[in-house]
Amino acid sequence: MDMSNSIEQTPCELIFDLDGTLTDPALGFVRSINYSLLEHGMSPLEEEELKKFIGPPLDNSFREILHLDQDKDVSSLVSKYRERYSEVGFSENILYDGIPDVLVALRGLGFKLGVCTSKRVDFAERILTLFNIRDHFNFVNGAEVGVKKSSQLKELMDQNFIDTHSIMIGDRHVDIEAAKMNSMRSVGVLYGYGSKQEIEKANPEWIAPKPEELINIFRTQSPTASV
Repeated sequence: MDMSNSIEQTPCELIFDLDGTLTDPALGFVRSINYSLLEHGMSPLEEEELKKFIGPPLDNSFREILHLDQDKDVSSLVSKYRERYSEVGFSENILYDGIPDVLVALRGLGFKLGVCTSKRVDFAERILTLFNIRDHFNFVNGAEVGVKKSSQLKELMDQNFIDTHSIMIGDRHVDIEAAKMNSMRSVGVLYGYGSKQEIEKANPEWIAPKPEELINIFRTQSPTASV
């Protein structure tokens, strides 16, 4: 991707995914998945095997992990996952190096920031508050089981939180595809859980190998750039 690609119109929001984009959720995710599997009489899986399922909605991840039909009800598995996640799993997130400085810099450039995650909104709020970065965001949007990210973005658009000039920033193909479905542009980040091949195939307008590259992408396109 051409990372010098110019933005024709200034976006009203930069919208961040959470898992794999702002924080590394691997430890809490893996332990909570395995807790749920054990509670359902199944064997736990290796961490490396489970990491590739970080990012998409949790119900879809369980179906893929267990090779289940997409219509299979996994609500009990999700419930047990959230039982542990609510108690301790959320606190096992790790903030990516450089993220606080990136958020400060983007706000300093005049951008308004938001979060759109497949995670339940109360969990997202707790994680952002845990790392003292909640105040950087104008809104935090989360999802219940079965809600697609494209639907989340559409709802935010319908509620005038964002518009087609807003840009989605995420580490998985679902983030980029959701943006395209809503006539938005996107940045794919490579420091999360989507491979370079996955991100390139999804075809975002920009690719950021590291968090600080987000500043370089948006510096000359900020609302205050011509001030």
